[in-house]
Amino acid sequence: RLEQHTQLLTPGLGNCDQNKQNSGEKNLSSGSQSQDPAGSSVMAEQPCLAPAASPPRQGTVPHPGPTAGSAPPGPQTHPRDKWSKKMDFLLSVIGFAVDLGNVWRFPYICYQNGGGAFLIPYTLMAVFGGVPLFYMELALGQFHRVGAIPIWKRICPIFKGIGFAICIIGLYVSFYYNTIIAWALYYFYSSFSGTLPWASCDNPWNTPDCTNYFGRSNVTWTKFSRSPAEEFYTRKVLEIQKSGGLYDIGGIRWQLLLCLFLIFAIVYFSLWKGVKTSGKVVWVTATLPYVVLLILLVRGATLPGAWRGVVFYLRPDWGKLLSTAVWVDAAAQIFFSLGPGFGVLLALASYNRFHNNCYRDALVTSTVNCLTSFLSGFVIFTVLGYMAEMRDVEVEDVARDKGPSLLFITYPEAIANMVGSTFFAIIFFLMMITLGLDSTFGGLEAVITAVMDEYPQVLVGRRELFVLGLITVCFLGSLSTLTYGGAYVVKLLEEFGAGCSILAVVLLETIAVSWFYGIQRFSHDVKAMLGFTPGMFWKVCWVAISPALLAFIVVSSLLDQPPLTLFDYQYPAWSTSVGYLIGASSFICIPFYMVYKLVWTPGSLKQRLAVCIRPEKTTRDPQAEEVCMSPVL
Repeated sequence: RLEQHTQLLTPGLGNCDQNKQNSGEKNLSSGSQSQDPAGSSVMAEQPCLAPAASPPRQGTVPHPGPTAGSAPPGPQTHPRDKWSKKMDFLLSVIGFAVDLGNVWRFPYICYQNGGGAFLIPYTLMAVFGGVPLFYMELALGQFHRVGAIPIWKRICPIFKGIGFAICIIGLYVSFYYNTIIAWALYYFYSSFSGTLPWASCDNPWNTPDCTNYFGRSNVTWTKFSRSPAEEFYTRKVLEIQKSGGLYDIGGIRWQLLLCLFLIFAIVYFSLWKGVKTSGKVVWVTATLPYVVLLILLVRGATLPGAWRGVVFYLRPDWGKLLSTAVWVDAAAQIFFSLGPGFGVLLALASYNRFHNNCYRDALVTSTVNCLTSFLSGFVIFTVLGYMAEMRDVEVEDVARDKGPSLLFITYPEAIANMVGSTFFAIIFFLMMITLGLDSTFGGLEAVITAVMDEYPQVLVGRRELFVLGLITVCFLGSLSTLTYGGAYVVKLLEEFGAGCSILAVVLLETIAVSWFYGIQRFSHDVKAMLGFTPGMFWKVCWVAISPALLAFIVVSSLLDQPPLTLFDYQYPAWSTSVGYLIGASSFICIPFYMVYKLVWTPGSLKQRLAVCIRPEKTTRDPQAEEVCMSPVL
C-alpha cells in the first residue's frame, strides 16, 4: 500500500518540480538568476519547493510522502509571513524612523549648531552616510529573509555576534523608551480637564519658586523661577523631589507603573500575531502624528511672536561649519534618526516579497524622515517664539531645554496658555504616544524576528508565548525607571544604552558586508531582486565613505564625553563608569563570538579563518518561500 501510495504521489510532485524547472529556465533566460549566500546559484523566487520523490533505497521502507492538503515535512510547515500590503511595510518603516527624537532632538541640535547652516552638514551626512546604510539594510533583509542573528551565517559567520549585540541594545532601549511613552500617557490622561493642571501655581505640588508669567504684568523671571509646567513634570509626574539621586532612587510610582503596563499591553497585542497585526496598527500610529503636526503648525504660526522662533531656528551661523563638533552632531543625528544598525530595517524588510523595489522604498522613507524632522522644527520654534514674546526674553533663553524636557515642560507650558488648551494638549500627547509606539513596534520586532529565525525549531508556532515572555522581560527591566529617581536612570540608559555601541555595530556591519561578503556579491544580490546593479555612488559609500563617517563619529564621541546633568543634578563619576559598562555589555558580544567561532571550528588557524569569513553552505530559508503542492487525484 505504501508503494502504491508513493506512485500516486509521484506524478503530482513531478509536475511541481517541472514547474520549478520551467521557472528556472525562464529566469535564466531573463538574466534574473541570483546567488545564495554560499555562492551557489538559486532562483530569485521559487514558486514551489516540493522536490520530486526519489526512489527508495533497496531494503528500506519508502516514506509515503505528503498527502493532498498536508504540509511538507521540516521547516516548510511554517512559511514565512509577508506584508499584506506594500503600504503596511512603508508605514512601519516610516513609523520606526520617525520617532520622538525627530520632535525633540533635531530642532535643538539644529539651532545649537548654526540654525540654517546646520542643514548643509545634515544633508551631506544623510546623502553619504545615512541613506546608503538605510538602503543596504533593507536590501540585506529582503534578499536573505531572516533576522539580525541568523543572517550572518549567509554573510560572514564570524560576525554573528553583531546580531546578539543588536538584540541586547534593543532590550536596553525598551527599558527606558517605553517609560517616556508612559509619561506621555500620564499627561494625556491629565489633559482631560477644564483647566490643565500645569497651567497655574495653585496646586499642592507647587513651591514658592513657581512663577506664572502668562497673562500677568510686572512678573520678573529669574534663574530661580520655575514654571508651573516644570513643577508639574518634576514634582507631580516624576516626584523627583523624593529621590536623592542615583544613590537613592526611591520607590515605584504606581501611577506610572499602570501607564507602562497599558503601553506594553498595546505593544503585545500589536505584535503577537506578527506583521499581519502590526501592519494594520501602523495605519493609525504612523499617520496620526502628521495630522497633529500640521494642526499644531497652523496654530503655532498664528501665535504672537512665532516669527521670532522661526528666524532663530533658521538664521544661519556660517562660522559654526568650521567646528568639528557640528559635523559630528549632524552625522550622529542622521544615523540615530534613520536607525540603521538596530536590526529593525532587516526585520521589516525580511517580510517583503523578493522583487519588491527596496531601492525606491529606501529613498522615499528616508526622505520622509528627514523632512519630518525639518517640519517638527517649525512646530517647536513657533511656540518657543511665542513663549519668548510672553516672557519678554530672547528665544535662546527659552530654548535651553532639550530632550524630554522640551516635550514635557516647554511645549506643554505654551499649550496651557493657548485658547483651546485642553484640545491641543490632548492631540499633542496623543501624537507623542503614537510616535513612541511605532518605534517600539520596530525595535521589539527586530528582537523577535532575530531570535525566532535563529531558533525556529523551538519558537516557530509559539510566537504568542515568546512575545509575551519578551514583553515581560522588558516590563521588569523598566521598573527602575518608574521610581522617584527614574528620570536619572532614563537619562543614563539613553546616553549609554544605545550610544557609541550602536554606531560601532553599524560600522562593523558595513565592513562585514562590503569587505568580507564582498561588494560585488552584494551588488549581484541587489540585481537579482531589482533587475539592476547599484550604481558606483552607492558602492563607494558602502565601501569607504559611510565606514569612514561612522569611525569618525565613534572616535569623536569617545574622546569628548560631556558630564551628565539633569535638573541641576550632577551625575556622580561612578555612574559614567556604569554607563560605559552598559554600552560595552552589548558590544562585547562581537569579539566573544569571534573567539568562540574560531575555537570551535576545526583545522589550523588559517583554515579556521577561511571557514569563519566564508558564508556557510546554506540555501535560502525554506520558510521564506511559498509552498505549492499538487493534489492527488
